Amino acid sequence: MTNTTTTLSWRNYLELCKPKVVALIVFTAIVGMLLAVPGVPPLDTFFFGTFGIALAASSAAAINHYIDHKADAEMARTQHRPLPKGELSTKNVLIFACTIGMISMLMLVFLVNWLTAALTFLSLIGYAIIYTVYLKRMTPQNIVIGGAAGAAPPVLGWCAITGEVHPYALLLFLIIFVWTPPHFWALAIARRDEYAKVEIPMLPVTHGSEFTRLHILLYTVLLLIVTLLPYLTGMSGLIYLLTAIPLGLGFIYFAVLMMGHKDNRTAMKTFGYSIIYLMIMFAALLIDHYYLLSLS
Repeated sequence: MTNTTTTLSWRNYLELCKPKVVALIVFTAIVGMLLAVPGVPPLDTFFFGTFGIALAASSAAAINHYIDHKADAEMARTQHRPLPKGELSTKNVLIFACTIGMISMLMLVFLVNWLTAALTFLSLIGYAIIYTVYLKRMTPQNIVIGGAAGAAPPVLGWCAITGEVHPYALLLFLIIFVWTPPHFWALAIARRDEYAKVEIPMLPVTHGSEFTRLHILLYTVLLLIVTLLPYLTGMSGLIYLLTAIPLGLGFIYFAVLMMGHKDNRTAMKTFGYSIIYLMIMFAALLIDHYYLLSLS
């Protein structure tokens, strides 16, 4: 019984970290690290930078669980989380979040560099406090403004290796920043009734699904334009370009599909595609980077 209880407890703490979200965050941070230098980055900095960013993202996710646990209990999508189910106490969640957040900061300050630590801390506060406490309930543009925190990981990764914020790192930031609204609004359309129930002013709740679908389409067009910038600025080559264009057109296709199909299933398909889209885009940047290096 004790072993079963211990296993369940650790699973609950793991769920607090939102592992799927953190995995995507860490992946984009790693791509930022690998793009920052030719060849292989210093392995110690790579390891501690990756681990530190992952712990910070996990801390922010746990704080989000703590702050939103009452709303989570009323939403079908989130009511099975550890806090609403009573499997963890708010005190334990807060201690857990603060502990791994502190470890993250110490690791980044002493084993990576202070600039990465400072930017990571700002991202943590941006998501866990500014977005979750204020923006999320203040404005239907919450995900647009708050998306800056979610777009930071590749900049953090680049900075971890080089100790500076490079313009190319900001291009990676821009791609995720523009990707975030159509990605999240597709989910918000499918879950609009739940957001309305807990009085969170997501765009489909305040302005309706039709208005949101139009904005998803406009953002996907903007995203296609933005994703051309790495090629146009010389950051990447043809491998990336030949990946970015069809992927971007695919995202636009799903956005157009949502304009004609008003069902939640189409919205969730768009949401799912958006995740695959971002992973392949960043993988293409990485493959292109090392291919170009092999030619030099």
